[in-house]
Amino acid sequence: MKAVFLDRGSFPSYIQFNVPLDSLNMVEYAHTESNKIVERVADADIILVNKTILTADILAQCDHLKMIQIMATGMNNVDLDYCIENNILVKNVSNYSANSVPEHTFALLLNLKRNLDSYISDVKKGKWSESTHFCFLDHAIKDLANSTMLIIGGGNIGQNVARIANAFGITCLFAERKNALTVREGRISFDEGIKTADIITLHCPLTEENRSLISKKEFLEMKPSALLLNVSRGGLVDEHALIEAITTKEILGAAMDVATVEPMPKEHPLNQLSAYPNFILTPHVAWASDEAMQTLSDLAMAQIKSYILASAK
Repeated sequence: MKAVFLDRGSFPSYIQFNVPLDSLNMVEYAHTESNKIVERVADADIILVNKTILTADILAQCDHLKMIQIMATGMNNVDLDYCIENNILVKNVSNYSANSVPEHTFALLLNLKRNLDSYISDVKKGKWSESTHFCFLDHAIKDLANSTMLIIGGGNIGQNVARIANAFGITCLFAERKNALTVREGRISFDEGIKTADIITLHCPLTEENRSLISKKEFLEMKPSALLLNVSRGGLVDEHALIEAITTKEILGAAMDVATVEPMPKEHPLNQLSAYPNFILTPHVAWASDEAMQTLSDLAMAQIKSYILASAK
């Protein structure tokens, strides 16, 4: 069988993608423009893809295609309906970043709560040397302890976020689905959670049902002291409403690891917030500890091996 990895360059070179079987020939491309996809995968039995978009039009030209291995958890870059209709197996990888994403979540949260960026920047500018006292306290510092966190998404990552939060003395609430008619045991209604929480953190996939899950209405209902964290998918947050919430001080601050357009163009609306000390933007790297990426690779290769062995029977 032949496998083609369309965007190998989305992983560092030191992350190993070990071909699981001698019978598999794997070709790797660092990056593939949309107009190059068909010619590169025309004779492929298996496609490996991280974020390259595979539309129905593209897939319809892949006569040999039997399996798509998505090198991520999110599957919204592949036309799943087409794959189901044409008996193409699609596999993603889950739970590989169960440590990386929660740790990044708290790196962002602690930065916001303790104004780390502002203090580090001021020290580099020499302000500590100019201080009258042994320290300077130009930026507010807040504790995590005794705050309330609303976790939207109750999967493995959300559960690990709660585990870490509990160690900080944070009370955790898990949100019910937005507009749900009933509230499951152990959950809080979405609207009540939004109004109650000091910290709101998103750990759910992007679907058509939850697109713009956090919009102007939710920002207006949040506490003025609330912090919003999104390390899931950019489309979960209405970015224009976020800009308004930060610039008009509807909420205390926010941190985003994702955007609606990635890589983010210079004219992207979130770049308007880059000068605000209460807003942090990282380039979709919450998932990407070395350990998490190698785990992802190992799990994906194991899935490909299992498929090949099963299909040979």
